[in-house]
Amino acid sequence: MELIQSFSVDHTRIVPGIFTSRVDRLGDYSVTTYDIRLKRPNREPVIDVAAMHSLEHLIATYLRNDPDWKDEVIYWGPMGCLTGFYLILKGSRAPRELYGLMLSAFRAVNDAREVPGTAPENCGYWRMHNLEMAKWYASEFAAYLEANADNDDIFEYPRAERLVTGDGQRFFDS
Repeated sequence: MELIQSFSVDHTRIVPGIFTSRVDRLGDYSVTTYDIRLKRPNREPVIDVAAMHSLEHLIATYLRNDPDWKDEVIYWGPMGCLTGFYLILKGSRAPRELYGLMLSAFRAVNDAREVPGTAPENCGYWRMHNLEMAKWYASEFAAYLEANADNDDIFEYPRAERLVTGDGQRFFDS
């Protein structure tokens, strides 16, 4: 069985950043999944679950209300490993083109006075939110983006090398 594309990324070398995870062609248009990575996998502690949930609500609301981007947003949600988020947009843009949007979205978290959509009628687990920790993670990521704006590594995935034996078996370099 072939590994899915996101498992071909060398998670021992990835840094926080904005990456193209995959581009899917759907008839005449494309849909792109972006990896918005806040933490170094397997090196840093993951994002607190309640803060992750709050970031999901806050940034999804921000993205779906941004006048320049709202019509392109299909999905914003957390990665299962709790090191970042997936953003799915209509079309295909280079990760650098999302830099300003992501920086603005994470900065906007600090202005929030409440997490939107946290009533029992609006949320699957409305009690699991932590606005103050969400602000801390958002500030940390925004500062990181600002400090690394000219660093290509925050926009380009490190790819895992696949070793292929003579009989076609594939192995990862790790």
